[in-house]
Amino acid sequence: MFDARLRRAMAPALGRAAAWLDRPWITPDRLTGLNLVLGLASAVLAAAQWWLPALAAWLLCRVADGLDGPLARRRNARAGIEDTGRGGFWDICADFIVYGATVLGVGIGAAAGFGAPWLPFLLVLFAYYINGTAFLAFSSIAERNGRQLRDGRSLSFLGGLTEGAETVAVHSLWLIFPGAAWVIASVWALLVTASGVLRIIAGYRSLG
Repeated sequence: MFDARLRRAMAPALGRAAAWLDRPWITPDRLTGLNLVLGLASAVLAAAQWWLPALAAWLLCRVADGLDGPLARRRNARAGIEDTGRGGFWDICADFIVYGATVLGVGIGAAAGFGAPWLPFLLVLFAYYINGTAFLAFSSIAERNGRQLRDGRSLSFLGGLTEGAETVAVHSLWLIFPGAAWVIASVWALLVTASGVLRIIAGYRSLG
């Protein structure tokens, strides 16, 4: 819900960070790989109930995820080449793996440490499945029909109640308060499901 405004507000800082990172041995794809490794590490740490290290790994993985795009756009602009979309493909694959793994990791840790029920975490995964299907299908069809939503990213993202900023916040909250993680997951599943339904409606109307 806040992603568009946050991207505009953070664009100057991300641009400066990308300029600082612009070194031959640092590439956008390697930053995406770092995002994936840190995200998986966060999931494993959460499953082992090492909550604060899991939180640190999660936040660092989100930083890496926020910097790969600006660095790629900086290098493409300097080289005068058009984005092939390969980096965007790698990025979205890494993100989906990280989101799913972190939900599982928190679910395992919360169940083992606090006797939390599994159902809320399964519902979150189901809600992510709905949203992923909606925006990936929309992006593919919109590209074919020339109705892309251009905001500098490789895919056409349909806005919704729950976007990247909210996901970072919620995944952080259940690492900070693991005893209440299943309650947070229950509310989050409802919000993400509602967002998915709204994305389906918005995408259907947009392509009409």
